[in-house]
Amino acid sequence: MSDRLGTALVIVSAVGFGTLGILGKLASGAGLSIPTVLFFRFVLATALVWAGLAVRGRLRRFSGRTLLVGLGLGALGYAAMSGLYFWGLSFLTAGLVGILLYTYPVIVVVLSALFLDERITRRTGVALVLALAGVALITGGDPAGADPRGIVVVLAAAVVYASYITASRVALDAVPADLLTAHVLPAAACAYLVYGSATGTLSVPDSGSQWLIVAAIAVLATALPIFTFFAGLGRIGASRASIVSTIEPVVTLLLGAAILAEPVTPVTVLGGASVLAGVLLVQAE
Repeated sequence: MSDRLGTALVIVSAVGFGTLGILGKLASGAGLSIPTVLFFRFVLATALVWAGLAVRGRLRRFSGRTLLVGLGLGALGYAAMSGLYFWGLSFLTAGLVGILLYTYPVIVVVLSALFLDERITRRTGVALVLALAGVALITGGDPAGADPRGIVVVLAAAVVYASYITASRVALDAVPADLLTAHVLPAAACAYLVYGSATGTLSVPDSGSQWLIVAAIAVLATALPIFTFFAGLGRIGASRASIVSTIEPVVTLLLGAAILAEPVTPVTVLGGASVLAGVLLVQAE
């Protein structure tokens, strides 16, 4: 029963995260700038995550070096990845962005081999080839729907995210992931407060529809999946949770087709399947 509940919670998390690209497209269509969306996303999500930790008796503030590292990871790593992700949505379909970003687990393995002296096994090598082949299929087989600028931006987001994860493992390996997330979110919010104010791109949503989109991004695509992922993680473990989470880009692809009428070509499906196969090989290592 615990296994089924844990799997269900991780599926809910993956579906929640999978809506981010769709909601990002809707936010752009509603006239919301990227700094505005991300500032309010992180502010609202911070309030919800800290409230949830307090209810569970897990609320604890970092101090000293741990605080500085956690805030740095949020202000530089997570903030940059999120900005690149939303920027990529202006060039590519939500489905393609979801698939390309999901190359990050394979990149983590490569970075771990380069900087943490972790061994790349034959299985990992095959996974890397599959992931790269999938990206090549998507970008080369459907040039009309794969803007080269978007491909570069989203792959950069995947590299930044993989670097963020690798740095987290090195600097804060003993810190619980949910507490790290609670400090990363407000740091990312501050980064977009500064950036948006300096560039004149930060504003307050001025309509009910804009607030609804921002709230959906903060709750449905951020806070809820964070809570459900960690709840599921405690029941089925990290390896199984990471494997179940690979449905996330599939959810984005399907929702993009259903809600935004985004095209889903056979090449996209084949390329996406190749990327996910590579990710599954890495996760099952």
